[in-house]
Amino acid sequence: MRDRQGCLAGLLQLFLLNTLFDWLQRNFGFGKGCSCSGIGCGIIFLCIFLFFLCQIVTGTNWLQAW
Repeated sequence: MRDRQGCLAGLLQLFLLNTLFDWLQRNFGFGKGCSCSGIGCGIIFLCIFLFFLCQIVTGTNWLQAW
């Protein structure tokens, strides 16, 4: 069985995911380009973000420091 990462690594991954999501939304997401392409990209980015968010939250041992 694989050991899960600790809370500090999980927090770092959440921070990096949030930074990437904000940059993608600002440059390609909601309100950018044609109305349909901006909304489409925004929804796709949101779905991908939620998928990775669930992976990080469930794959982290929040009671372990490292």
